[in-house]
Amino acid sequence: MKSVELADVKNKNIFLRVDFNIDLDEKGNILSDFRIKAVIPTIQFLLSAGAAKIIIASHLGKPKGRDEKLSLKLIAEYLGKLLNQPVVFINDCIGERVKKEVADAPVGSIIILENLRFYEGEEKNDDGFAEQLAGLADVFVNDAFGVCHRENASVAAITRFLPSYAGLLLKKEIENLNKVKDNFEKPLVLILGGAKISTKLPLINNFLSKADKILLGGGLANTVLKSRGKEIGKSIFEPELLTEAQKLNAENIVMPRDFLIGNSLEDGQARVTLAENITINDWILDIGPNALEDFSSIIGQAKTIIWNGPVGYLENPVFSQGTNKIIEVIAKSQAFSVVGGGETLLALEKNKNFDKMRFVSTGGGAMLSYLSGEEMPGLKYLN
Repeated sequence: MKSVELADVKNKNIFLRVDFNIDLDEKGNILSDFRIKAVIPTIQFLLSAGAAKIIIASHLGKPKGRDEKLSLKLIAEYLGKLLNQPVVFINDCIGERVKKEVADAPVGSIIILENLRFYEGEEKNDDGFAEQLAGLADVFVNDAFGVCHRENASVAAITRFLPSYAGLLLKKEIENLNKVKDNFEKPLVLILGGAKISTKLPLINNFLSKADKILLGGGLANTVLKSRGKEIGKSIFEPELLTEAQKLNAENIVMPRDFLIGNSLEDGQARVTLAENITINDWILDIGPNALEDFSSIIGQAKTIIWNGPVGYLENPVFSQGTNKIIEVIAKSQAFSVVGGGETLLALEKNKNFDKMRFVSTGGGAMLSYLSGEEMPGLKYLN
């Protein structure tokens, strides 16, 4: 993979694709700036290497056409504060006006374009859209690991029009993920949670013969329980995946012995219930104390840890105990730990434990895809 360190960027405009698809609250405030801060080393490298202008592009959310609530203007202002220098925001990403504003910006400018997904051509990997983006710059740098598993115009098609390189963050992601994918130290423990097993199945299958233990929680575990004929009450699960989940009966797969149960998602009081005692009106919303004891013991013995997805319903603090405890156990561990996933990042943010993880990936789905061994368009075009 060609790194930006090998690129000739002096006096050239750089099209820098980043992943600023961050979580915002209802008022539009930034909940986690981890993905923004992660790109700063690449920006600083390009400036120090003499780049003329850095044109930053990203998507945010899943807009259907233009949606001002998902504008990148707020992020441009925030990035300016982090860098302690002005960041120019252009409220579009293609067209003659955008070209003129980029051309008129002084040398040394950092520019952020408007949300790429305001245009259908982005997700359709449209050559015409990609060519217009490429027309703003001389060199393309991909520092958006979080979208490298998607064949989008600003990740894939754009490489047909510009010399293309990996940014420092993207390089760092691959180096660290390779440590747990191929060159890991055993015991290797995989911790998987979140709502869906569908996104995790390829990873489970790829690591079934590699991992010493695979710990399952969240809605993902519900689907496995249901596939084994167990009662899960009103808990979420994926009915279309029951046949696949039924195959997950290897000895190294560890299911929770007990759970925290609620009467609804908003329940303010949790009840501890053994897996075999769940009733038709129960909601499984977190792993229980016995499961936490099991999981903590296994994690504590690990030399390598991969974690993606919370094991409880984080939107209700009553059911975040399991996830918080796992964070604490990993933080105390001497293992090489790789953690990823949007909800997992938010949990780390609340616990102030980012620095105690050996590596926190900016990708959720991208991390899963890479560790599953799937081909990733964003990486293929940089090789």
